[in-house]
Amino acid sequence: MSAYWRMFAGYNAWANALVYERAAGLSDADYRADRGAFFKSVHGTLNHLLVTDRMWMRRFTGEGEMVSQLDAILHESLADLHAARIREDERIMAFVAGLDAARLKAPLRYESISKPARIEQELETALAHFFNHQTHHRGQVHGLLTNLTGEGPVLDLVAYQRQAGLAQSRSVA
Repeated sequence: MSAYWRMFAGYNAWANALVYERAAGLSDADYRADRGAFFKSVHGTLNHLLVTDRMWMRRFTGEGEMVSQLDAILHESLADLHAARIREDERIMAFVAGLDAARLKAPLRYESISKPARIEQELETALAHFFNHQTHHRGQVHGLLTNLTGEGPVLDLVAYQRQAGLAQSRSVA
């Protein structure tokens, strides 16, 4: 089962790299403009993803910064945000690489932020939310990038699987 979660951690880092590469081509005005997304802009949404990744990693590991505002702007510059994103993706991959079946089934206890409550669930189900949340908001950034540039990067999981050698391509004769 840990191979499954390692795949998602690798996919997450790969997709983030593609999104940041495309965002780097935007003008600062386009990067920061409120385009009607839940976190308003590419800048706001990318910051939100880093905020929530840090929040969840704190819950998972007990280490790192706990951020209490889901719309916090952790980094004003795209370059600084990108560097922090790379470090966080490396942290996520290292965490997932250390998981075993017992740890995945172990209870995770935490307090939610948006609607304060004490929550308990298996680590594995929390990981499912963690990676799904990233995909959800990265999809919003993809939509913004598509509108701004005419074409967003290909972020399909199967594209990552093929590139990473997790799916084989064969010619059909």
